[in-house]
Amino acid sequence: MDFDLSEEQKMIQETIRKFAKEVIAPVASENDKKGEFPRDIFKKLAELGFAGTPIPEEYGGAGFDYISHAIVAEEIGRVDSSMRGTYSVQVSLVELPIFKFANEEQKKKYLPKLASGEWMGCFGLTEPDAGSDPASMKSTAVENGDHYVLNGQKTWITNAGIADLAIVYAKTDKKAEARGITAFLVERGMEGFSTKDLHDKLGLRASNTGEIFLENCRVPKENVLGEVNKGFKVAMGTLDFGRYTVAAGCVGSAQGCIDICKEYAIQRIQFGKPIASFQLVQQMIADMVVECEAGRLLVYRVGDMKNKGVPNTRETSIAKYYCSEMVNRVAYKAIQIHGGYGFSGEYDVERFYRDARINTLYEGTSQIQQLIIGAYELGIKAFT
Repeated sequence: MDFDLSEEQKMIQETIRKFAKEVIAPVASENDKKGEFPRDIFKKLAELGFAGTPIPEEYGGAGFDYISHAIVAEEIGRVDSSMRGTYSVQVSLVELPIFKFANEEQKKKYLPKLASGEWMGCFGLTEPDAGSDPASMKSTAVENGDHYVLNGQKTWITNAGIADLAIVYAKTDKKAEARGITAFLVERGMEGFSTKDLHDKLGLRASNTGEIFLENCRVPKENVLGEVNKGFKVAMGTLDFGRYTVAAGCVGSAQGCIDICKEYAIQRIQFGKPIASFQLVQQMIADMVVECEAGRLLVYRVGDMKNKGVPNTRETSIAKYYCSEMVNRVAYKAIQIHGGYGFSGEYDVERFYRDARINTLYEGTSQIQQLIIGAYELGIKAFT
């Protein structure tokens, strides 16, 4: 693996870093306090080609490689995890599975709208009683003429309330558990589809989160994504994409904490000198830097494997597990360096600290990642 970024990757990094600093960052705190998703900013992001980064140009995307895809997630996460979460879902959990599993007609119909930011998408897998165990989902899909009729509920769905298209999973064979799940492309406006926003979250307050309700929702058969009863494969493949950008976003958030702490430590005077000169402050910042750099290398390794088309489920879980735990440790130290001020919304580290917590929970908890990694090492699955 070449650890040097190519000239194209450097240009992408410079462009998204400038956009994040000048457009996303100035309103991130305000949007967090209001609990509002700034769709206008996402549209501007899309205008620069950053709403369809790894999607080929023939489908309206930018045709970026996977390391560039991670760089975009990292730089957005460096200033605002809420926007990074929206980006991850739009690209990794909606566009990439359509590109990988959809037929040609579906790709041409949906990818240009999503990659341009005209449409927003969401990933409807989690249910009130089916989180880490998606095979236990209760949502059903019953064949009815040239349609399927879907019934069920999804919860904790990022982008649910703003999505024009949802990838929804339901059981077409209730007795077959994971082997009876099918993925569907469900458009807002289809009969029986509705959403409800969720509020009062610990973090990611400027990212839309909601529930999906399927009440005799009629979905045309041509909107099956992949094959009937093969939806679990679609879901697991999708999570490999999603966990990758979560890990990259965690690296970005950790770097954001470091950026803020360096500036604060140099400016903050105690005992007559900057706290940056205190050995224990330097130790905390050194630990933060080492952990962030280690996470970045894990993410780039996965990106290199994805670019080569090499299976990477194990390595993706390693990156997601490490980076999601790492950013929580880094954000904790960032609060500590700021002292009492870190406990106040006056400084962005408070928002970074709150936002960090979700990373160990969604798209597979840290414990699920440990079980995946353990299964690869031992050859025995804990689930069966």
